[in-house]
Amino acid sequence: MNGQLNWFKGGLLLGAAFLVAVAFVKPIGVSTQFVIADGIVWNLFSDTVVQKNAESKSGYSSPNAYLNKSGGKYAKNVANPINYSFVFVLAMVAGAFLSFLLGGPRPTALDRSAPEVWRQRFGENPTLRYVTVFFAGILVLFGARLAGGCTSGHMMSGMMQTSLSGYLFAFGAFAAGVPAAILIYKRN
Repeated sequence: MNGQLNWFKGGLLLGAAFLVAVAFVKPIGVSTQFVIADGIVWNLFSDTVVQKNAESKSGYSSPNAYLNKSGGKYAKNVANPINYSFVFVLAMVAGAFLSFLLGGPRPTALDRSAPEVWRQRFGENPTLRYVTVFFAGILVLFGARLAGGCTSGHMMSGMMQTSLSGYLFAFGAFAAGVPAAILIYKRN
């Protein structure tokens, strides 16, 4: 692809964005917002998902144990989704679109269906790629929720705050990811 930002400059910009977020608001993490989005959709069809509750720490509660944890914090975010974290996720999508408009990376037609490294190993069948990516996304999201956060929260924000769990997560991610990539793509 053409138009990609140099990895070093991109890393510096990403680090600066994390530093600004931690300094002014809170550490970055996005996987919880998938749960909030699910709760918003669920709340459209059922008025029992989130209720106001004066006894709850957040002022909201839910019969769903996950939405109700931390004193109904997630239930409150479902009831009032316009908050920093949810807007941050929407801003990521808007930022990608802005990058496209300003001449960001332009994938070829083949790259849109599958990256070159995928095509070299598995061929040009876009259906196989889409099915694989869909189920991989489900696994990643399941793992993120099981772990209580995603790579941006655990590894990037965690390491930035010198959290031991952040370093352990990063070690585990690379210890599993590198051998998996070698096995999948048959590289030495």
